[in-house]
Amino acid sequence: MSSNRISAKKYKWGLDFPVRKTGNQDVLSPPGFNPSVSQSSVETSKENDPSHLIIKKAWDLALAPLKQVPMNLFIMYMAGNSISIFPIMMVGMLLVRPIKALFTLQSTFKMIEGHHAFMQKFVYFLGNIVGMLLALYKCQSMGLLPSHSSDWLAFIDPPVRLEYSGGGMSLI
Repeated sequence: MSSNRISAKKYKWGLDFPVRKTGNQDVLSPPGFNPSVSQSSVETSKENDPSHLIIKKAWDLALAPLKQVPMNLFIMYMAGNSISIFPIMMVGMLLVRPIKALFTLQSTFKMIEGHHAFMQKFVYFLGNIVGMLLALYKCQSMGLLPSHSSDWLAFIDPPVRLEYSGGGMSLI
């Protein structure tokens, strides 16, 4: 009598698996298994789909110049505004890399040509333009770009500063 009672009692940690019959034996279905879904209706996952992988690679290529912007900003900060060989080389590389990338745009996206990668190319183009603008801004802040007419005309005097300011601590 007591053995019947124990077998009929349900434990709160026990799982009651639905039983499906295949051939001669009873097979327990695992939790979450739905036997009504057939194997043929299961779609291939997007990670293994070749067209999805090509589009993902195209977006990785397109966003690469924009991912370099924070590092370029850090390089610009570390270079400073002095005119010496290392800051000029850093700014030169900041300017030359996007220009080279724009000239090789078609060969960069050659493997994706048949998949209409217009948006990816446009984002790649914009990212490289942003890189060039950052380099030009750094050149302007270093004083390397001619921004006044006196920079290219010898008979015009350079602009005169009306005010000078400086920082520092007061020792009063």
